[in-house]
Amino acid sequence: MTSSSSSRPTDGVAALADRGLRLAEEVVYLLACVLLLAGAVSLLVKAGYDLATGIGEDGVTDTASGVLDSLLLVFVFVELLSAVRTTIREHQLLAEPFLLVGVIATIKELVVTGNEARDKTGEAFDEAAIEIGVLSGLLLVLAVALFLVRRKEREPEEA
Repeated sequence: MTSSSSSRPTDGVAALADRGLRLAEEVVYLLACVLLLAGAVSLLVKAGYDLATGIGEDGVTDTASGVLDSLLLVFVFVELLSAVRTTIREHQLLAEPFLLVGVIATIKELVVTGNEARDKTGEAFDEAAIEIGVLSGLLLVLAVALFLVRRKEREPEEA
């Protein structure tokens, strides 16, 4: 009485295609991990080099700002690496690592914009102040979203 015997070859092809696509997906994730790790290490080396050589040339403040910019990018790379690792391990995409990347990137832009705004006057300063205000609002929205996601993850699952 089962009519599934006629659809079994299709099931075998579907299963084979699923395994092939899963393998391809894992290879892509692995390559993404390698690139993220290489990028993070490169940025760390650059930050160390800039710190060692830039203080005499550019001054402490400009060097520190550049190093902070590089280190914040390292944190973005590491958070993305963590997100990819979690995706591989749990076979699901989580929002929290991407919200953290958004928070870090927004803080990075706030630092850079604030540092550049100190040298501006007139209309350019007004535009920088508006940008800082928008970035601050975005940071607040991301922080609330991150809080809500973390709160939701801590709740017991509904039956």
